[in-house]
Amino acid sequence: MKIKLGLPKGSLQESTFKLFKKAGFNVSCSSRSYIPSIDDDEIDCLLIRAQEMSRYVEEGVLDCGLTGNDWIEENSSDVVKVAELKYAKQSFNPVRWVVAVPKDSPIKKPRDLRGSRIATELVNVTKKYLRKNKVNAEVEFSWGATEIKVPELVDAIVELTETGSSLRANNLKIIDVVCYSTTWLIANKKTWKNASKKKKIENIALLIKGAILAEEMVGLKMNVMEKKLKDVLKILPAMQKPTISSLTQSKWVAVETIICEKEVRELIPKLKQAGVVGIIEYPLNKAIY
Repeated sequence: MKIKLGLPKGSLQESTFKLFKKAGFNVSCSSRSYIPSIDDDEIDCLLIRAQEMSRYVEEGVLDCGLTGNDWIEENSSDVVKVAELKYAKQSFNPVRWVVAVPKDSPIKKPRDLRGSRIATELVNVTKKYLRKNKVNAEVEFSWGATEIKVPELVDAIVELTETGSSLRANNLKIIDVVCYSTTWLIANKKTWKNASKKKKIENIALLIKGAILAEEMVGLKMNVMEKKLKDVLKILPAMQKPTISSLTQSKWVAVETIICEKEVRELIPKLKQAGVVGIIEYPLNKAIY
């Protein structure tokens, strides 16, 4: 039993390969190849543009694949949405499709788009957005380099952004958000009815979600005197209850826990003040609970 897995080629490729590495899968591919190797005999991989992924999964060319919810909606694909995987090219936050215009444009809000020409790669979703806002405008497909088309060729663009830095660099301003999007693991409906393939896909989803969660978490180990343990536990957050074990040194215990990395810089000084010693912070590959 093998499953055909589609991995996104392009902006998501590098971050996807890194994520799979943390999930326990070694994926590699030469710059000119569209067939990555993976150290799992039950998986065959193929690099496909995220824009096309959902169509190939729906048609059964692929059993499953990773793509953005934006492209699932754009293609109106009838697929099984197995798991939401919140990661993107630069971060683990949702990406945005935004309406952008030149900084000196008179267009300041969606209704000002009436009668304008808009360039985007996300044509169908943009048309739905305009209908929702009761705006009559012309939408044309853009093959790329959309930012440079305003104002000479079009009045506005609908473009994907994580930080907005590229838009600002091209002297564009955002006037509205068309939609937010996250990455999804999707599956073909017929494949999903195959028990063994379904189980394999679910296992992949479990491991990847664990790897994503681990990106925001770290482990902490520390030693504390038994008489101070109750006070330490009051200030110590944890995914579950901390693990506490005895030390060879009398009246001391070891405490181990998993916490959000962003809490560490505030927490460690408090732990030190509470009498904790031997604090060790370590990274995680996966966090599953």
